[in-house]
Amino acid sequence: MSLVQLTALLSLGAIWGASYIFIRVAVEPFGPLFLMFLRVLLSGLILVGYARLRRVQLNIRGHWRQFLLLGLLGSALPFSLIGWAELTVTASMAAILMSTTPLFTIFVAAIGLGERLTAAKLLGALLGIIGVSITVSGAEMELTPDVIAATLALLLATLSYACGGVFAKRAFSGLNNLSMSCGQLLGASFVLTPFAFANLPEHSLPAEAIGALLALAVVCTALAYQLYYYLLIHAGPLNALTVTLLMPVFGVLWGALLLGEHISPGMLAGLVIVLGSVGLVTGMLSPRRRNLRGTQPA
Repeated sequence: MSLVQLTALLSLGAIWGASYIFIRVAVEPFGPLFLMFLRVLLSGLILVGYARLRRVQLNIRGHWRQFLLLGLLGSALPFSLIGWAELTVTASMAAILMSTTPLFTIFVAAIGLGERLTAAKLLGALLGIIGVSITVSGAEMELTPDVIAATLALLLATLSYACGGVFAKRAFSGLNNLSMSCGQLLGASFVLTPFAFANLPEHSLPAEAIGALLALAVVCTALAYQLYYYLLIHAGPLNALTVTLLMPVFGVLWGALLLGEHISPGMLAGLVIVLGSVGLVTGMLSPRRRNLRGTQPA
């Protein structure tokens, strides 16, 4: 991996790790549904403008049905679940739990794409379950029904990401990256429209919440997608997937530095185990590294 690619990878990990901080800041004033509607709509429109500026032909209309489903699975549903969960749990805990996305992907890919389940993948999945349990129990939060529900919402979001990734691989071929990004985000905004306007904010929005929304849309979505696809094309899928190991590290770091969140030893132990499980599942900890397709976890 070149220095430029390594810089892009670290930047992407830092950006997607920071997304949980911005969500935590903005989700209560906006509400999870309206916040995520604005996130996908603004970022989708930004990418459409970017495509026109670069004179890239977008092929969205001919696949609008597929983009509605991809928008639901890959953005609308997981984004909303993450936002709702962060009304209860910390940004650090959300980042750790969302790093389990590759664990769900191996089972969805086995069912949807016929990919083989190896012993390393199954061991990684088992370690992932243990890591999630340690993270939740070691978070020094009272294990209330709300915390349990938020944890399940985050895990459901990772499952939705996995389903979206497998669906994209099966349903789309020959489309450029900007068409995929724009179609997914605009499809998600269409899906969220009725729910968002049924849950409009009841009070005036603070400046920091508006700033967090803009950071989510411009930096964590529009810019991050371009970094991700750059890595996917130029560094390969396996190297691009390395971002799943960096995201929770940066998420925990930003949570401690920017929000003053307390990081307990139990959460750190859970983080280490989850990262080890992701390494096994993706082949990063295997001597025989294989060419795997990346995911979009944030």
